[in-house]
Amino acid sequence: MEASLTADEKIALIHENLQEILRPEIIEDVIRRQNRPLIIYWGTATTGRPHCGYFVPIIKIAHFLRAGCTVKLLLADIHGFLDNLKAPIELIKLRAEYYRFVITALLKSVNVPIDNLEFVLGSSYQLSERYTMDLFRLSSVVTEHDSKKAGSEVVKQVSNPTLSGLLYPLMQALDEEHLGVDAQFGGVDQRKIFALAGEQLPKIGYKERAHLMNPMVPGLQGGKMSASDPDSKIDLLDTEVVTRRKLNKAPAAPREVEGNGIISFVEYVLLPASALKSGGKAKFVIEQKEREPRIYHDIESLKSDYRQDTISPQILKPAVTTALLAMLAPIQADFEKSSEWQDLTLKAYPPTEVKKKDKKVKDKGSRHPGAAVAMAKVEAHNGEGVQVQPDGSVEGPSKGEVSLGSGGVESAMEAVKVGKDPTQPK
Repeated sequence: MEASLTADEKIALIHENLQEILRPEIIEDVIRRQNRPLIIYWGTATTGRPHCGYFVPIIKIAHFLRAGCTVKLLLADIHGFLDNLKAPIELIKLRAEYYRFVITALLKSVNVPIDNLEFVLGSSYQLSERYTMDLFRLSSVVTEHDSKKAGSEVVKQVSNPTLSGLLYPLMQALDEEHLGVDAQFGGVDQRKIFALAGEQLPKIGYKERAHLMNPMVPGLQGGKMSASDPDSKIDLLDTEVVTRRKLNKAPAAPREVEGNGIISFVEYVLLPASALKSGGKAKFVIEQKEREPRIYHDIESLKSDYRQDTISPQILKPAVTTALLAMLAPIQADFEKSSEWQDLTLKAYPPTEVKKKDKKVKDKGSRHPGAAVAMAKVEAHNGEGVQVQPDGSVEGPSKGEVSLGSGGVESAMEAVKVGKDPTQPK
């Protein structure tokens, strides 16, 4: 397909659905004047399990590949470790391999050739002498304030941060030079890191790159999709039952389009994915009982109908579920066929052991609290000549000694100081 696209069509496909581009003239220069493929990199820290939110950057990467770009996909294992120890060092490389399986399956599911896709493991070059020296050089021109500000929306913020969080933005900037790219792609939450790269790399003798930013797509709960919030995302290996349940639970207020995670998923995943799979026009179908199905080829028509309540959440959610399950089917089929992928999943993300709490047997007692005390006294008396009654009283020839003790009434009264003036000496 790429060979048949004009320069204008390639640039339009690269720009499609992006929220912002910094230094777009660099892209124009490479495609129009230099007449060569644009080299782009996208990095992902290999931490939590990729979920359906990953369809958003993957769809954009598919656009880049269709436009003839060379895409370098950085499996950022060192970054994953630096970001507040999100991934244990022992699991990082295993998770990087897991990401390779997942991302390959995601691209295949939307019918995109991956001949121009290159996976690069961060530790394969970030531990080199040249990279280390560049990191020292960059750290000598970037202030602590600027590095912290650059990573504020990406690096996990804690009350007492470690120095590793300050290295994260510097390394992401340096990756542009060491991967030999023209542009870096990421979410708009990366903008401060992109700005830092553009400002600081020239200070150590490296050229400025273009930066392409996807919008932040709300999760199912309306906020950011998060691997740590089970209800905000759908795992790529979730069963049909779990997927339906999560989508049914997702909030989607009638007539409200802004912040609606269901509609955003149609806009940034389902519609563009259908165009990639068919090689033609985007298409999203909503089936309706006893009526003709509604077919949408663009998101604005769907949003308009939703605002007017022509389509309701109860109609939209089943259609989104059907379309998503169709996208997940080939990914899950690949997983079922690959014993290597299955074994890797267990090693990279070992199941959490749930410790069973020891059940403590409660002493519920009886309706007569005095019974236990009386029984203790009976046992002390060797149980001779007395019987404990249900209400805690005792009966029998020796009941006086059991109830009051062997000293009788006097001893019992002395024990509790009955009748004595507390101010008088004993």
